[in-house]
Amino acid sequence: MVKSLEDRLMNAAVLLILGLAGAAAVFPLMYVVSVSVTPFSEVLKNGGFILIPRSLTFSAYTQLFTESAIPRAFVVTVFITVVGTLINLVLTALMAYPLSRKGLPGRSFFLLMVVFTMLFSGGIIPTYLIVKALGLVDSVWSMILPNAVWSFNVLIMKSFYESLPEELFESARMDGAREFRILLQLVVPLSIPSMLTVGLFYMVGHWNEFFQAVMYVTDRSLFPLQVIIREILMMTQQPLENAENLLPTETMQMASVVTASLPIILVYPFIQKHFTKGMLLGSVKG
Repeated sequence: MVKSLEDRLMNAAVLLILGLAGAAAVFPLMYVVSVSVTPFSEVLKNGGFILIPRSLTFSAYTQLFTESAIPRAFVVTVFITVVGTLINLVLTALMAYPLSRKGLPGRSFFLLMVVFTMLFSGGIIPTYLIVKALGLVDSVWSMILPNAVWSFNVLIMKSFYESLPEELFESARMDGAREFRILLQLVVPLSIPSMLTVGLFYMVGHWNEFFQAVMYVTDRSLFPLQVIIREILMMTQQPLENAENLLPTETMQMASVVTASLPIILVYPFIQKHFTKGMLLGSVKG
């Protein structure tokens, strides 16, 4: 098929726009990584702008994982992310599946309550009082349980469950399967792509946890990664092992940003393919 001049110009314009958008997304990341591994003398020599470093140093990363609270905060964040995401997925599936069944008594009322929580919240003070009354203050659970279910993700999973053929459920019931068994052995295996997509939303939210940690946690040993990085970004200077040397603030800041961003960047490519597949999958392949 021969493309017209207008089609070629349109394709060139689209490629140009996509290229510029990609460069705009990659450039800040390259800058942050480059500054974090470049000696500060070279950074100063180039006026603070480094894109491709001529020499490398990992002093900032060495200090982050030896002299700072980063290792402990990293462990706390990993725990919050892994355990919190598992709890989120379990509760979301258990809530979305019955809401997807049209025969559920009071289904309209429960759906209204789910949508209502997307528009209105109880407020910061009432939520804090509930967390305190439950004894969750100064514990990692205060950063997991208050957001155990996201209404938006419940609606996503509900829509996916509704797209499954009703004949599957009828045949399972004819074989004597009850609702919990249908969910566990039939619905969950079919919804793996959709659950991975929703799980990524939950995982990113937990990994970037900051607000709840500031609200409910005062024990420094329980601070997640984002809170510690905020402290690093606000500091003026940090001593190296040799007290006569000072590690520049900018180098530490960039190294801390890379440390917080790298795990999510590494995980994302393995789940990216499930975004469109998980949201659009509505049939069963036999």
